[in-house]
Amino acid sequence: MATFLYRIGRWAFRRRRLVGGLWLGALVLAVAAAALAPAGEEEDLSMPGTESQKAFDLLDERFPQSNSQGAEARLVFQAPDGQRVTARENKAAVEDALGSLDGGGQVASTTDPYTTGAVSEDGTIAYSTITYTADAVDLTGPTKSALEDAASQARDTGLTVEIGGSALDAEEELGGTTELIGVAVAAVVLVLALGSLVAAGLSLLTAFTGVAIAFGLVSALAVPLGLTSTVAILALMLGLAVGIDYALFITSRFRDERAQGSEPEEAAGRAVGTAGSAVVFAGATVIIALAGLGVVGIPELTKMGMGGAGAVALAVLVALTLVPALFGFFGRRVLSRRIRKATRPGSERPHRESDAAGRFGLGTRWARFVLRRPVAVLMISGLGLGAVALPALSLELGLPGDESKSVQTTQRRAYDLLSEGFGPGFNGPLTVVVDMSATEDTRATTDLVVETVGGVDGVASVGDPVLSRTKDTAVLTAVPRTAPNSGETKDLVHAIRDAVPGVEADTGAAVLVTGTTAMNIDISEAMSDALVPYLTVVIGLAVLLLTVVFRSVLVPVKAALGFLLSVGAAFGVLVAVFQWGWAADLLGIEQTGPVMSLMPILIIGIVFGLAMDYEVFLLTRMREAYVHGASPGEAIVSGFRHSGRVVAAAAIIMISVFAGFVGMSSPTIQTMGVGLAAAVAFDAFVVRMAIAPAVLTLLGHRAWWLPRILNRVLPNVDIEGEALSRHVPDSAAESDAAVRRLPVGRD
Repeated sequence: MATFLYRIGRWAFRRRRLVGGLWLGALVLAVAAAALAPAGEEEDLSMPGTESQKAFDLLDERFPQSNSQGAEARLVFQAPDGQRVTARENKAAVEDALGSLDGGGQVASTTDPYTTGAVSEDGTIAYSTITYTADAVDLTGPTKSALEDAASQARDTGLTVEIGGSALDAEEELGGTTELIGVAVAAVVLVLALGSLVAAGLSLLTAFTGVAIAFGLVSALAVPLGLTSTVAILALMLGLAVGIDYALFITSRFRDERAQGSEPEEAAGRAVGTAGSAVVFAGATVIIALAGLGVVGIPELTKMGMGGAGAVALAVLVALTLVPALFGFFGRRVLSRRIRKATRPGSERPHRESDAAGRFGLGTRWARFVLRRPVAVLMISGLGLGAVALPALSLELGLPGDESKSVQTTQRRAYDLLSEGFGPGFNGPLTVVVDMSATEDTRATTDLVVETVGGVDGVASVGDPVLSRTKDTAVLTAVPRTAPNSGETKDLVHAIRDAVPGVEADTGAAVLVTGTTAMNIDISEAMSDALVPYLTVVIGLAVLLLTVVFRSVLVPVKAALGFLLSVGAAFGVLVAVFQWGWAADLLGIEQTGPVMSLMPILIIGIVFGLAMDYEVFLLTRMREAYVHGASPGEAIVSGFRHSGRVVAAAAIIMISVFAGFVGMSSPTIQTMGVGLAAAVAFDAFVVRMAIAPAVLTLLGHRAWWLPRILNRVLPNVDIEGEALSRHVPDSAAESDAAVRRLPVGRD
C-alpha cells in the first residue's frame, strides 16, 4: 500500500499539469451538470414495512384521485380581542379569503370552518384546511403566493391569520453567516498550524474542489436518484471537514520530509505513501460506516449515507492526487519561512519542522505528563466523559414538526393558535384506515371502528368516516388529547393498535393507524430497535480494521471503547441541549423536544469514521517509532511530537465546520451540527489525546502484541510506510511505468 501510494504521489507531482487539468475539468463538468439539472424534490420520510407506511400505500391505491402525503395548508384565523370569528364582519372576511383560493391552481379542496365545525368553543379561533394535488416541493410560486395573499387579505380586516401545514415548507438553503464563520475559523487554524498562507490556501483549495464536485454531482443526480437538500448539505459538511483535514495531514508530512532534506518529488511521494496510507484507511472507515446506513431500511437515511460516503471518497482522491500536484505548482512556498531558510543550499543541516516543537512543544510536554500520571489522566478523563454521557439515559427520539420551528415563522404561530383553540393533540391527528374489501356490511364495520377507537383513553374525538368510491375503504380521523411528540401520544397509538384486533376478528376488515404522527412514532421505534445492532456492526468493524492496520489486539479494543465513550458523551449533549434546553438560547433553539430519530444512527456512522481518523493518524506515528526500536513510552512521545499539533488543528477545523451549520433553521442540520461538533471534540481531545496515551502507557509492550496465528493470517498493509525506509527512489520513467501497472497492495 505505502509503496503504491508513494508512486502515485511522485507521479502526481511530476504530472501536475495533467492532474490539475483533470480535476479542473471534473469541477467544470460537475458545476455545469448541476446548473442544467432540474431542481430535486423533497420527499416525505418513509419506512417500508411499518404499519403507517402500509396504510399510506393503501390510501394511494384506493384513493387515486388524492395524494395521501400531498401538500396541505391550514389557514388559522383569530378574532381581535373581545370579538369572535363568527361575527358577521369577521365571517365575511374569512369567507372572502377562502373564496380567493377556490379553483386556484393545484388546489384540490378548501373547507369552510363554519360548516365543518372548525371553530373553537370560545369562538375566537377558526381554521380552514386547504389540500393540494401536488407534494409540497411541487407547489409552484403562484400557488404559494395565492395562499399568502389570502392570509394578507384577511389580515387587512383586523384578523390574525397564520399558515400551518406543509405547503410553505422550503428546501434548506446554504450561505448563512454561521457556515462562513466556520470556514473562516478553519482558515485561521490552518495558517497558525502550518505557518504559511500558501500551505493553508492549498488545503482549503483542494477541500473546496472536492466539495464543489460532490455538491454538483448530488445536485445533478437529485431528480433521478431522489436526493434531497439534506443529502447535499451532509455531503457539503462532511466533504469540507474531511477534505481540509486530509490535505492538512499530507501537507504536514510533505513539509516534514522536505525539512529532512528530501527533494520535492521524493517528499511528495513519501508524504502520500505514509500520511496518504492513513488517509486511505481513515476515509475507508467513514465510507463503510456511512454506506452501512442502508441496512436500517429508511430510504432517506440510505441516500444521506451514500451522499456523504461519495463526498468522503472524493476527498480521499483529491488528497492523494491533487494535493501532491499542487506541491509541484507552489514549490518552496508550501514550506514555512523557517524551513525555507533551513533547507537552502549551504545550510548546516536539515531542519525537521517538528524539532523545536518536538522538544519543547505542548504535545511533547503533555505526552510526558501522561507517562508520569497515566492512572490519574485515565480516571479523570473517563469519569468526565461518563458524567457528560449520563443525560443520554433519558434520550427520547422523535421527528420535528411545526412545534420545533422558530416562533418567528408563521407555521409555528399557526401551531400555537391551533393548540390554544382546539387542544395540543389537534396538531397531530391520527388517520385510521379501514380496508373493508373482505366485509359485506360497511356501515356496521365503520360504526364499530368509530366506537372502538373513540373508547380508547386519550382520544379526544373521532371524525365521520370517508369512503372510497368503491366503498371498500374508509378513512377516519382520531384527535389525541396530547401533543404529537409527547410520550402519551406514542402510548395512545399503541393502545389503538392493541384495541382494533377485536374489530378485525368480528368483521374481517383490516384496520391500520397512520398519519404523520403515527409515521414518526414508527420510524423512531425502528431507529431505536436498529441502534444496538448497528452499533455492534460498527464496533466489530472498528476492531477488525484496526487489528489489520496496527497489527495489535488491545489497541483496537481500546479504540472501540473510546469511541463508545465519545458517542455516549455526544448523545448526552444532544439530550441536554435539545430535550432539556441547556444553552438552547445561545444556539438559536427555541423549542425543546425529542431528539430527531435519525440522529443517533447517523452520528454513530459519521463519528465512527472520524474517530478512526484521529486514531490512525496519531497511532501510526507511535507504531512507526515502536517498530523502529523505540520503547513504548518513547513511541507515545514520538507520536505526539510528530502528529499531536496536526491532529489538534484538524480536530479544531472539523469542529468549526460542523458548528458552522448550527445556525441553519433546519432542526435536522442543527442537531447534526451540535452532535458532530461535540463528538469530534470529545473524541479528539479527550479520548485520543488523553485516554489513549494513558492506556498505552499502562499496557506497555502488550499494547502492540499480536498472536502468532493472526500475524500469519492478517495482511500486512504497512500503513506506517516501513517499506519506504528501504525504498530506493524510482527514476521518472520507472515511476510512470509503475503507475500504469497499478500494482495495488504490493510493496
